This record gives sequence, structure tokens and C-alpha cells, in this order.
Amino acid sequence: MKVFAISDLHLSETVDKPMSVFGAQWEGHWDRIRADWRARVGEDDLVLIGGDISWAMTLPEALPDLASIMELPGKKVLLRGNHDYWWPSLTKLSAALDDRTFVLQNNALRFPGLVVAGTRGWTIAPEGASEEDRKIYLREGQRLALSLKAAQAARQTGDRLLVHFHYPPWVRAEEPTLFTEQLEAAAPDVVLFGHLHRVRPEEVPEGELRGLRYQLVSCDYLGFVLKEIMEV
Repeated sequence: MKVFAISDLHLSETVDKPMSVFGAQWEGHWDRIRADWRARVGEDDLVLIGGDISWAMTLPEALPDLASIMELPGKKVLLRGNHDYWWPSLTKLSAALDDRTFVLQNNALRFPGLVVAGTRGWTIAPEGASEEDRKIYLREGQRLALSLKAAQAARQTGDRLLVHFHYPPWVRAEEPTLFTEQLEAAAPDVVLFGHLHRVRPEEVPEGELRGLRYQLVSCDYLGFVLKEIMEV
């Protein structure tokens, strides 16, 4: 099974918010991603989608975007991003998805040879953070703890561990956070994140960092193609 990832699709089938307003590079971005997806992903492969999936504001508005994802090859895992205002309860969302599309939320998901954990995360500056930001940051830390605990219970001998965030798990890569402390204790094979746009490779602290492998998978950063993460 090949494992691919991509984040920040920002689909807009039912709302008038084309991504081309953010630059010509976004013109027809979903058509380009789908073409690459169909060319490279098999039915037994896995695609992780790391948040900011749709500009919709309600689940009914998001359904065409979700259908556009579900019709593509492979199994899919969805993670919530900061712009996914349409995201309902886990029960309602799961009921709207097919049996090959899964939701990562306070849980972990096991596939042959692989366990996937993660949470949305949050951004919080070391100084000047609002009380609301601190509350969300702490809550996301608890959600990561739940997910990693579930991953530990689900993991079998030989399984690899992948942890997915929407936000980067740090604000400044050299400073520890609730997220990095838990990650370094869990020692996953790779940590994925999205959210960042208009960044160059030299501006992103990815690759090896304190013994862990990090990878940014925002779709514009990837050139609007999927990133192959591993094969298990």
C-alpha cells in the first residue's frame, strides 16, 4: 500500500470562492490534483487529506466537494482544518461518507502496516496569546493525547506510525510545544502538516528535526500534486 498526502484543497463547488483570487498558480488547481491522483493512486492505496478541505459553511454545502473526493481511487482519511466550518459531529460526518473514507478526530486509524493518528493543532505564540487561543491549544493537546493513546492500542508489531496535523506542531521550530513533546515521546515515522502557503522550501523546517521527520503537504507547496509519503 502506497501512502500519499495533500492538504488545503480549499474546494468550492457550491460557494463562490475560487482559489485563483490568491494567484494564477491556483487556476484549475483541483483539476490538476485530480489528474495526478488518478494517474498515481491505486484502489488499495491511502490518501491523507490534512484539512481546509472545503470553503462550504454547512455539511450540505460541502457534500459535492466530499463527493468529488470520494469518487477518486483509494482509501481516504480526512482531518479538520481551521477553515472547515462545515465540519459537523463525527457521527454526522461519518454517516455522509462512503466506506472507504475515514475521519481522524480524537481517534487513530489502522490500515495494513500503518497506524494514523493526529489532530488539527493550533497556532499559539509564546508571548501575547489570547485566552481563547490558549484554551484551544490546550484542548488540541488533549486531543492529540487521545489519538496517540488510541494509536498505541491499535498498533501491531511492525506497524509504522504516522501523525497528521493541519497546523505545524510548533510556531518556532526550535521551541518545544505540547505537540512536539508528545510527538517526541511517541516517535512516529513521519509527521505531516499543512496550513502554510506561499512559502519556499528554505523557509520550512521540514525533514529531520530533533529526531523526527516532518513534511509540509499544503497543495500549493507540493505544486498541486500528491506527495508520496511511504509504502507499507
